[in-house]
Amino acid sequence: MELVYTPTREDLVDAVRVQMRHGSFRTLRWLMPTTAVLAFLVVAFLLSGPGEPNTGGAILMGALGLLAAVLGPLALRLTARQMYAVIERQGEHRARVDEDGVRWETRDSEVVARWQLTPRYFETPTQFVLLSADKGGAGVAALPKRGLADPADVDRLRALLDRNLTRM
Repeated sequence: MELVYTPTREDLVDAVRVQMRHGSFRTLRWLMPTTAVLAFLVVAFLLSGPGEPNTGGAILMGALGLLAAVLGPLALRLTARQMYAVIERQGEHRARVDEDGVRWETRDSEVVARWQLTPRYFETPTQFVLLSADKGGAGVAALPKRGLADPADVDRLRALLDRNLTRM
């Protein structure tokens, strides 16, 4: 089965969102908000705790808390933006999916991924996202549903993935 598509920023945001929930970035999902909350608690303690208020330390910790609060939600978009800068230059993508794995071809590259490399997948409303075998799921690949020639092919692709991968 073949998919032909030009990747979009939304494709990458969707794939990175899956990776952040289930892959290498999942720690970031709780680390940034926790850091922000702890920093703001330290600010409250520095300003209202025993002794003289430490305004310098409070400003520093407030800045750290604000940075963590802002960067947490932005991490998804920033990561997708960096990835898109590389991928968009490749133009149209052609993915051939069969019982052995996936072969992606672009203007400048050809990549073959056997199923052992991406043993699990997630389905989103717009695509199938494959994650690598490592514990952190650092490797991510996407197969946008719009790349299929016939809407019925979505079910065929899902069945092929179910035979070879673990759906998460």
